Amino acid sequence: MKIKNILPLLLFLTSISFFAQNGKIDEKREKIKAFKVSFLTTELELTSTEAEKFWPIYNAYDDKQFELRHFKMKTYLKKLNDDNLKNLSEKEAATLLSQIESTDKELYQLREKFMSNVKKVLSPKKILLLKKSEDDFSRKLLQQYRDKGNKD
Repeated sequence: MKIKNILPLLLFLTSISFFAQNGKIDEKREKIKAFKVSFLTTELELTSTEAEKFWPIYNAYDDKQFELRHFKMKTYLKKLNDDNLKNLSEKEAATLLSQIESTDKELYQLREKFMSNVKKVLSPKKILLLKKSEDDFSRKLLQQYRDKGNKD
């Protein structure tokens, strides 16, 4: 698995853990989302016209991506703990693997659709900057999470 694919998964897993610890998923998610919007807005330097068209596309994409990762992958991860994994039959394992692959395809198709839509709004250079900024944001969020863990 490529490192660029591992980072979002790692962020996802740590965010689930982070949310579960406090029991306030929606509140934490909204705070992170607001922080992300602020971060991306600063990094992308969107014009008002770009921002007006970009944010509805991005927010719909981000919400659907979260839904897929949070709800579906969380279900899979529960089944993948050591005890459950050892007790899975080959048929159950094949079914679970198929479900995971299906979700991966959904995420890929969602990203393709997003890219197709965002190309109508942003220049290729800003789209690359968006990708870099999303990665930077993920690293920054992960670092804050680690720093918070070291203080406790």
